Amino acid sequence: MNETASLRARAEIDLAALRANVRVLRARASGAQLMAVVKSDAYGHGAVPCARAALEAGATWLGTATPQEALALRAAGLGGRVMCWLWTPGGPWREAIEADVDVSVSGMWALREVTAAATVAGRPARVQLKADTGLGRNGCQPADWPELVAAARAAEEAGTVRITGLWSHFACADEPGHPSIAAQLDVFRDMVAYAEKAGAAPEVRHIANSPATLTVPESHFDLVRTGIAMYGISPSPELGTPADFGLRPVMTLVASVALVKQVPAGHGISYGHHYTTSRETTLGLVPVGYADGIPRHASGRGPVLVGGVRRTVAGRVAMDQFVVDLAGDVVEEGSDAVLFGPGDRGEPSAEDWARAADTIAYEIVTRIGGRVPRVYRDGTADGKSAGS
Repeated sequence: MNETASLRARAEIDLAALRANVRVLRARASGAQLMAVVKSDAYGHGAVPCARAALEAGATWLGTATPQEALALRAAGLGGRVMCWLWTPGGPWREAIEADVDVSVSGMWALREVTAAATVAGRPARVQLKADTGLGRNGCQPADWPELVAAARAAEEAGTVRITGLWSHFACADEPGHPSIAAQLDVFRDMVAYAEKAGAAPEVRHIANSPATLTVPESHFDLVRTGIAMYGISPSPELGTPADFGLRPVMTLVASVALVKQVPAGHGISYGHHYTTSRETTLGLVPVGYADGIPRHASGRGPVLVGGVRRTVAGRVAMDQFVVDLAGDVVEEGSDAVLFGPGDRGEPSAEDWARAADTIAYEIVTRIGGRVPRVYRDGTADGKSAGS
């Protein structure tokens, strides 16, 4: 029996595709180093296996949002440079310092906490100062930058920190030509120049995310941070598909058809009877729902490949299941229902589901929940056998 035959559902993760994507992105990076962003459990793909694969393909940094994510990578034995950037007061600064994790600082409160933790740890903290160049989220405003830089340099002189990076984040890099891109680059260059004139000597300066890596070469500086593109999803669907950028989707989401039955015309389907059969037909029950991350907003619109034919969710997506109208086709229980993947079998893409749910493909893959096991594969691209 196939090793996945007994699974209700599975997310197949193609690590060979991920490595190939990293190589493509490195080639696009104009000689800059590449940070593999594995925050949010590697966008739902599994942080540790994906981090390892990315490093094997030449990534030199790993990036996470939270310190807990960074520390989990260290606990799994992953070396190299690791950075985390989303801190709150009272965070595990000392643990991060002792694990040799680069920490991001956007304001004076964070600098005070990290220097105190470094004093207790007895070693300098690796600190990257984040500039708010126009995104308006985290990061230090230009007006406050002189104070932060001066305090960080004083801490560096005192031996409690090392300023290892200066960085920022784009607001509209997925819209090439948007005026904010050039404006943010100008602000970033000015803020970097100020910090360096004040004595900062960062190892890396970085602002490019996935879309900027692909479309804004002047933004690459010393390092690019690739998240969604590494997983084979286009960060700018309006400009091209993954294949247009030389990328391949890494996740394929499959469920096992749980029931096939015949019903008469006029039969209501799922909650609220938003779908009613127009004729005698067969129905297939797909045993995944919004508890697994299938967006309820895609009710009546979400595409799925069953029996070699693309179908559409019939009626509402429920917590654990949804129904497809098989139009009289005979499909065996246990057959694959492929919700999305790279398209090799004619299945939909994550982008197709994003359009059906009025969202972005980032959300589609990231929201696939823990009830769905990840099954790791190595495809023929690297000549390795499958594993899980």
